[in-house]
Amino acid sequence: MNACNRVVVTGLGVISAIGTGRKKFWEAALSGASGINEVSSFDTSSFKCHRAGEVKNFNPEEFIPKRKVKFLGRSSQLAIAAASLAIQDAGFELKTLPKNKLGVLIGTTMGEKPIEELAQIWAKGGLKDIDRRRILQSSANNISANVAMYAKARGQNYLFPTACAAGNYAIGYGFDLIRSRDIDYALAGGAEAFSYTAFVGFQRLYAMATDKCQPFDKNRKGMMLGEGSAMLLLERLDLALERKREIYAEIIGYGLSCDAHHATAPEVRGVSQVMEKALKECSISYKDVDYICAHGTGTPMNDRIEAQAIKNVFKERAKEIPVNALKSMLGHSMGAASAIEAVSCCLSAKFDTIPPTINYETPDPQCDIDCVPNTKREKIINIAMNNAFAFGGNNSSLVIKKFIK
Repeated sequence: MNACNRVVVTGLGVISAIGTGRKKFWEAALSGASGINEVSSFDTSSFKCHRAGEVKNFNPEEFIPKRKVKFLGRSSQLAIAAASLAIQDAGFELKTLPKNKLGVLIGTTMGEKPIEELAQIWAKGGLKDIDRRRILQSSANNISANVAMYAKARGQNYLFPTACAAGNYAIGYGFDLIRSRDIDYALAGGAEAFSYTAFVGFQRLYAMATDKCQPFDKNRKGMMLGEGSAMLLLERLDLALERKREIYAEIIGYGLSCDAHHATAPEVRGVSQVMEKALKECSISYKDVDYICAHGTGTPMNDRIEAQAIKNVFKERAKEIPVNALKSMLGHSMGAASAIEAVSCCLSAKFDTIPPTINYETPDPQCDIDCVPNTKREKIINIAMNNAFAFGGNNSSLVIKKFIK
């Protein structure tokens, strides 16, 4: 394929519960570190769960001028920080960014945190207590707009509200825009601030564990909530080669499918379909995939469905392919989750190492796949698949390839 039609990843920025920045995040992930701790954002005494994957000690002023921080919601702060790290990692400075051909594409579930705060203030005191400045900060599209203003990007600007699959959607569409030559570079990923509304919602759905997330374990009790942001700097291969930049991996395609009739959980047919579509879109076989980064939430139904779908699609290879679940360490950062996992896939393809699924204790006959239990795995990875599924049936599978010139 012509170098002008290939899309590569040259910058990785991540803010997560286990570390800020590519290097710290990767070291922590490989060591099996847990970012699950006692919730500090709000009082959890009325709930059964008191733990989550919050990003501790995040100081937005390390990335954003102090005078501007107060005008940004936490999701925008996390997204700008991740974008700043990705830009730096790709060898750019803000003043040298190719702004006219730079797009910004960001996924989220809950949007900006001020909308949640406004609802609580309104419920308690009425309109008179609402700060007008917070109203302007509350729109979800502010996240991508604020990143674009930070980077002075003049290419396409999109916000994807496709819930827990949104990061993959953003990266996939960035890939499309570069392939079609609408833009040459993209900051693509996801951002999610820790949400009281989401915490209450998942509690009411009985979808949360009380102490730890155990994807694919027989005794798994549910997910843990998290937050964070990850941004990938994508660019055309010819431009990256011209700049003589290090390339982490190559995006070769993605698949999307929708089970719109199934609002609260994926189903085997839809999950199987999206992986099959991704393989077809990338013109590869199920025999070519070396590793799967699972959606792996730790809920009984979701893990069982994903494991069965993997067995359907990968047939005789299903038990041979390593399938890890980063949410065991990070919690579920919703709109940021698949973007953070895409960063991990790029690094796995670059360094031929897979982070573990931690907290795995008891095998489940219904999830009889190789989930890389508790210890990292060295393995040559030429092609990785990143799965993400969402309420409303929004399923996505992103395919990432080791870069070979």
